Amino acid sequence: MALQDSYDCYFLLANMHAFTTRADKPADIRQDTIEIVKDWLAAGIDPNRSTIVLQTEVPAIAELTWFLAMLLSFNDVMGNPTLIHELETKGLKDSYSFGFPMYAVGQCADILAFRPELVPVGEDQEPHIEMCRKAARKFNQLYCGVPNRTEDADYVKAGGVFPIPRALIGRIARLPGTDGKQKMSKSLGNAIFLSDTEKDVQKKVNKLLNPTRDAGNVPNLSTGTLFAFVDAFVTDPAKNAEVRERYVKGEMMDGHVKAEVGSAINELLAPMRARRAEFEKPGGDDAVIDIIRAGVKKANATAEETLYLAKQAMKIDFGRRTLG
Repeated sequence: MALQDSYDCYFLLANMHAFTTRADKPADIRQDTIEIVKDWLAAGIDPNRSTIVLQTEVPAIAELTWFLAMLLSFNDVMGNPTLIHELETKGLKDSYSFGFPMYAVGQCADILAFRPELVPVGEDQEPHIEMCRKAARKFNQLYCGVPNRTEDADYVKAGGVFPIPRALIGRIARLPGTDGKQKMSKSLGNAIFLSDTEKDVQKKVNKLLNPTRDAGNVPNLSTGTLFAFVDAFVTDPAKNAEVRERYVKGEMMDGHVKAEVGSAINELLAPMRARRAEFEKPGGDDAVIDIIRAGVKKANATAEETLYLAKQAMKIDFGRRTLG
């Protein structure tokens, strides 16, 4: 959450996209929305310094999705590696809704509605960011007259509405789920939650895949998932190096390393669990909804300005609306 110290941050909860695969469970989506915001607040998002954006309450996003969909080809969307991966991992094949591929376009609108320069993502989301960059370039060229040879960093200076956003990849570019197969996901049952007890966390860590060993019984730390978690959570360089060295020498066994990882995760989660517990008290859901509404007010002010600038460029600025 250190980004809040240096940037004007917008954290978007894509509850509209949840309907692409769970349209028959609106009550679950609503409660999950509240629970996710509790997690964000517990993790350190400060609503006084950052803006929590609820997708369904920002109509400009839906309108921008429609406009951007006209600028991206069918192959741009359906050939997106992240979208293809989602279809495969969710086992949707040919059974997905018509709206499912639209979430990839909607994600471009989620980003561009706030005209950011940086988008913090994991490396698996880079194809989405690249598609967003393509949509922003095409809009600026088509409607704002920005020359197609313009450097990405100069699009706004050249008269474009949208900056060409860049992906900001964190220290851990990708963390596998506890099953070692897919990224962490609640729906896949391979995630660690803030609501997990210390015992729950350790039990999940104990299932991490151990490194493979060569003919001489020397472990390859780049295999399995155990040392991906060591690198993610044993963040003290000296401690991390010690665990690696002692494991390779055979002075630490798999169970010992997993105990170190479990302890590190629980140490990280302890203050978050305490903050989250405050929202589990009576009135906690109402407090979260108030925070959401305050964020929506700020988000709409920014997104409506963006939409109007886009409509001006498209010659369809016949009036401005004010959202309460």
